[in-house]
Amino acid sequence: MEAIQHNYTEDSIKSLDWREHIRLRPGMYIGKLGDGSAADDGIYVLLKEVIDNSIDEYTMGFGRRIDVFIKDGKVSVRDFGRGIPLGKLVDVVSKINTGAKYDSKAFQKSVGLNGVGTKAVNALSHTFKVVAFREGKTKCAEFERGILIKDHKLSTSTEADGTLTEFTPDETVFRNYHFTTEFVENQIWNYCFLNAGLTIHYNGRNYLSKNGLLDLLSRKTNAESVRYPIIHLKGEDIELAMTHTGDYGEDLYSFVNGQHTTQGGTHQGAFREAVVKVMRDFFKKDYDAADIRQSICAAISVRVQEPVFESQTKTKLGSQYVWEGGPSMKSFVLDFLARELDNFLHKNPEAAEAIKKRIEQSERERKELSGIRKLANERAKKANLHNKKLRDCRIHFDDVPPAKGKEEFVELQQESTLFITEGDSASGSITKSRNVATQAVFSLRGKPLNCFGLTKKVVYENEEFNLLQHALNIEEGLEGLRYKNIVIATDADVDGMHIRLLIMTFFLQFFPDLVRNNHVFILETPLFRVRNKQKTIYCYSDAERQRAIAELGSKPEITRFKGLGEISPEEFARFIGSDMRKEPVLLSQDAQIQKLLEYFMGKNTPARQAFIIENLQIEKDLIEETESVSMAG
Repeated sequence: MEAIQHNYTEDSIKSLDWREHIRLRPGMYIGKLGDGSAADDGIYVLLKEVIDNSIDEYTMGFGRRIDVFIKDGKVSVRDFGRGIPLGKLVDVVSKINTGAKYDSKAFQKSVGLNGVGTKAVNALSHTFKVVAFREGKTKCAEFERGILIKDHKLSTSTEADGTLTEFTPDETVFRNYHFTTEFVENQIWNYCFLNAGLTIHYNGRNYLSKNGLLDLLSRKTNAESVRYPIIHLKGEDIELAMTHTGDYGEDLYSFVNGQHTTQGGTHQGAFREAVVKVMRDFFKKDYDAADIRQSICAAISVRVQEPVFESQTKTKLGSQYVWEGGPSMKSFVLDFLARELDNFLHKNPEAAEAIKKRIEQSERERKELSGIRKLANERAKKANLHNKKLRDCRIHFDDVPPAKGKEEFVELQQESTLFITEGDSASGSITKSRNVATQAVFSLRGKPLNCFGLTKKVVYENEEFNLLQHALNIEEGLEGLRYKNIVIATDADVDGMHIRLLIMTFFLQFFPDLVRNNHVFILETPLFRVRNKQKTIYCYSDAERQRAIAELGSKPEITRFKGLGEISPEEFARFIGSDMRKEPVLLSQDAQIQKLLEYFMGKNTPARQAFIIENLQIEKDLIEETESVSMAG
C-alpha cells in the first residue's frame, strides 16, 4: 500500500505578528464576538478594556472623571489621569506585553496585567486613535485594523493631562453590531459603585456613586421586598453589601479590582461558604446551606495583587491567594465575615431576627416541597424528556472542556442555545434547520400557565414547567445551567406574544437570575419576504418591507409570515445561524420584578386598562395593514 504523502515542511510553520494573531483568534482575547445583543459580546469587552485603563489611573489617585461617548458605533473615552508616556504611546497600543502594569510600584492591584487589552481593541477596530496629554505636550497615533497609518509628531497642548482613545469596531469582525444602551449603562454603573467618588460622564449624563456597593444593592433590590436594611461592611481590600429578599434564587454580584466577575470565582465561592458558616455559628444551629442562601442578594468586591483570571476576558477569578505569601482567598473572606458580619448581627438584633425568620421560611418551603419534588423528578424520567420534549444538542454550557482544543470548545459553549417553541410545526422547522452541536429545541404544548403570584410548588406540579426546569438544569440554581442562551421562539402574532409573556413570567417569578444574568432572549424572525426572480429580501419590519419594495422595483412577490411553521427549514437556517437576530430580555438597574409582574400579568389594574385602551387603535391599524399586505402578496 502506497504511503500517504503529508506536505509537512518548513513552509508549514507560520509565525503571526500580534495583530494577525488577534484577528485570527479574537475569541482568545475577547471571548465571543456577537452583535451586541448579549452583555458579554465582544464590543463591550473592547469598551471595558479601554475604560479599565482609565479606572486604574483613578485607583492610583489620578483623575476623578472619565468621559465616555458612543454614537453610530464609534466610541470615545477620555480620562484625566497621568496620560500615557508620550515616547511609548505607539508601543503601548501595538506591542504585546508592553505596559506600565508590569511595574508593581506603578500599578498596585490593577485590573489588567498581561499587556493585551488595548492591543486587542486596536487590532479588532476598523479605526483606532489614541492621544496622550502630558505636562503641556501631546502625542497622537492613528491605526486601521491594527496597522499604524499616521504617527503624529509631538506638539504642545493646553489640554489637561490624560488619555483620549477613540475606536470603531471592525464590521468584518463584529457583523451588524450595535451598542445596547442598557448594557453600557450597567458597565458604567458598576465602575461607579466600585469606585465611590468617581464621576463617569456618558452621552450627556453623569454617573456617580457615593456609597459604593450599598448603592449597587439599593438599585438591585425593591425596598418593599428586603427583609432587613442592607448590611454594608468595608475592610482593607474587601467590601460587602448583603440582604435577603422575598424573591426566589440567589442574586450575587462579585468584583475583583473593579472587574465584574460575571462567572464568579474563588472570591465568590469563598463568600458563599463563609456566609453559611457565620450564620450557623451565630444562630448555633446547623441550617441547610441552601436555606441560608435562598433569596440572598449580595455584592462582594476584593482587591487582589496580580490577580489570576481563567480567561482573557476576566470573568472568573482563579487566584487562590490575596497576595503573594498572604492568606488564601477562602480564609481572607471567612475571617472578614466572621469578624465584621458577626459583630453586625450582635449589634443589630432586629436584623438578626429577620435573617433567622427568612432562613426558617426557606427551610419550611423546602421541606414542604421535598415530597412533590421527588414525584416530579420521577415524572420527568418517565416522560423520557430527551426524546419527547427536548431535541438536545451535543455541547452544553456546563460541560467540562477537554484538555485538548479547550479554547475552541469554550467558544462553542458560549453558543449553546435552547430554543423554546410552541407547537409541532414551529419546533419541527427549527429542529430541521438547527446546528445540532450547539442548538437544542424544547417544544411546549399549548399556552403555559400564568404563574404570577403562585408558589414554587407549581413548578413541580405543572408538567411543562417541571420538564423545562429539568431541561435547563436550574432546580438548584444557575451553576448547572446547560445552555448559555435561552431563546423564546414564538409566532409574531397576539397568541405568540401571550405565550412569550407567560414564559418570561415563569422565569422572572421563579428563576430571576436567568434574566438578571442576561441568559434570556426573544428570537426575531422576518415578518415579510420580498422577492423577484433575481433577489430575495427578508424584512423584520414594515419599514424594511417598504425599502425592499423600492429596491426591487416593479411588482415583487410579497409573503407575510404569520407563524414560524410557515418558514421552511431551509429558510429558517438563515435566521438562527451566524446572523441570528435576538433581543435580550433586560431588567433595568432599578427594576422591581414583582411590580412588573403585577402590572403585566396580574388582574387588570386601572393603569393597565388605560394603556390597553390607548393602544387599541395602533394595534387595529397594524392588523389592517398586515391583512392588506398579505392579500397583495
